[in-house]
Amino acid sequence: MKVTTAAPSTAEARAVVESPVGDITLVASGGALTALWMGPMPERPPPRAGRRLGPPTTPSGEPPTEPDAAVLTTAAEQLAEYFAGERTVFDLPLAARGTPFQRAVWDALREIPYGETTSYGAIAARVGQPTAARAVGLANGRNPIGIVVPCHRVIGAGGTLVGYAGGLDRKRFLLSLEERVSGRALV
Repeated sequence: MKVTTAAPSTAEARAVVESPVGDITLVASGGALTALWMGPMPERPPPRAGRRLGPPTTPSGEPPTEPDAAVLTTAAEQLAEYFAGERTVFDLPLAARGTPFQRAVWDALREIPYGETTSYGAIAARVGQPTAARAVGLANGRNPIGIVVPCHRVIGAGGTLVGYAGGLDRKRFLLSLEERVSGRALV
């Protein structure tokens, strides 16, 4: 895997990693991974009035802070191991930004074992909201740290592949990889 570090645009550092599912953009801030995007980097919404954006923008070309650079390097290494079928659990500091409900869903996603799938309804029950399968689907779709927080392991109640922010082809690829490595039939 090739890692290309981009100049930070704010108090965050970014790296683009080549992978079997296309380019992956990693974002770190404060010594933790805050985002992982597949494909083109989404545009940031314009700041709202009165919203604090943190420290000034880092000048172009300035390297990321040591903790952020270390997180990006470790994340890239662990992703390479995952795609090689050598890693089934990620060990990274994470700092996803979301509502308390979203964070509860994302925590539940991290409990889905490698090589297994579950449904939105099962996740809803796990977070104490058994009738909130649709809300779980929305939170799942807003997971900012795909693959590491394995939202691809959530499928429809009937075992069908449904929605994935990275695209259904990527979801199929990830599930096929885990199926091959684990020896379990997933879909």
